[in-house]
Amino acid sequence: MRKKKKEVITIEKLHILDAGSEGVCIGKYEERVVFVPYVVPGDVVDVQCKRKKNYYMGKSIALHTASPDRITPKCEHFGLCGGCKWQNMQYETQLFYKRKQVIDNFQRIGKFPFPEVNPILASDAVFAYRNKVEYTFSNKRWLEKEEMDKLEELNTNGLGFHLPGMFDKILDIHHCYLHEEKGNEIRNAVKQYAIDNQLEFWNPRMQTGLCRNLIIRTSVSNEWMVIVVFTALTEQARLLLDFLKNTFPYITSLLYVENAKLNDSITDLPTYTYAGTDFMIEKMNHLQFKVSPLAFYQTNANQAVKLYEVAARFANATPDDIVYDLYTGTGTIALFVASTAKKVVGIEYVESAIENAIENAKLNNITHADFYAGDMVKVLTDDFVEKNGKPTVLIVDPPRSGMHPKVVEQIVKIAPQRIVYVSCNPATQARDIALMADYYNVTEVQPVDMFPHTHHVENVVGLERK
Repeated sequence: MRKKKKEVITIEKLHILDAGSEGVCIGKYEERVVFVPYVVPGDVVDVQCKRKKNYYMGKSIALHTASPDRITPKCEHFGLCGGCKWQNMQYETQLFYKRKQVIDNFQRIGKFPFPEVNPILASDAVFAYRNKVEYTFSNKRWLEKEEMDKLEELNTNGLGFHLPGMFDKILDIHHCYLHEEKGNEIRNAVKQYAIDNQLEFWNPRMQTGLCRNLIIRTSVSNEWMVIVVFTALTEQARLLLDFLKNTFPYITSLLYVENAKLNDSITDLPTYTYAGTDFMIEKMNHLQFKVSPLAFYQTNANQAVKLYEVAARFANATPDDIVYDLYTGTGTIALFVASTAKKVVGIEYVESAIENAIENAKLNNITHADFYAGDMVKVLTDDFVEKNGKPTVLIVDPPRSGMHPKVVEQIVKIAPQRIVYVSCNPATQARDIALMADYYNVTEVQPVDMFPHTHHVENVVGLERK
């Protein structure tokens, strides 16, 4: 039986009232919420939409009245890419809605008492702030309407970002304003070289092609790392790597990965060094961090300093304090607070990240830091606490999904005096804090903007045992 197509309706002169947590904006029609991307609160627009069970999902087809907070987006790819959904919104307005997102989640999901949320810490740079960008090769790039008529004359190879919700469609990127100019130069040169020399771009449906992904990373000390993902290291692949080595002498780490799997994930695959080193050095205040090719490091490195300074202030570690840093990654926060603590202990699921953390401790001559790899639920046990000492301060920086309920239970059982909860998702953060609300008071809330022009917000919460 054929599925009935949902009716498409047009809502005229819809007033956009708010900005939602996923970067879409919100209007109201027939007592139902209407979600509309790429508009700005204060706009009046015509919207073409489909009715879902309890809401409408639409797109703007005409602008009647422009919001006073609306600006012209800088990027030619705005509206398709999906990476900068708020680039048409004044930066000050973006900050307002990010802070509001924290407040809304704490009130709606958390329902615990909390003090007035601090003004959000703005990013000094609103463009060219990303130190890592990942691109995908495709032999069937997204085509604009005017290109469809010239299909036979076109080269349909592209190197760019996945279009939202489309695994097999790549938006060919000419210029990304979130990355430094050298990154754009590298990407465009790689794409042109591959086209000129007839290297086969990846086809995700047929699972064929030589070139799959391009990852570009840079550091505050101006080191550049480039990782090219091929299905195999053929002679053509070697020639592309030679081209990169000879054309861009500022690349300090040139690496490659061979991925013949059905998916794009490379975390389980070895990374091979073609030229230069197999790591970068990141600097943060008085600390240095060795960053391996696939290790996580805050994407906005300069703003990360502000984030960690807030976390350190909330932790308020003294020479009498044992500090646990859960989900420590490469040990950045743990080592950031180590100078004022008696001892720091970091736990992280990814083994290679813990190897980096141990190296980073040595690199900075920090001898009172211990790091452990493993599943948080299995590692953070009573025996572990007995062996490493009971923490008086506990810092958590979990993934977007938040903490496992058993981890929250164990934290409450360990009963540190202070908890610092760093999160990139205020919704799951609110959920987790609610589980601790009988035992801890929220003392301070500090949002930090790490990703201008997106809806994402980092949030740091200080908690004190009752």
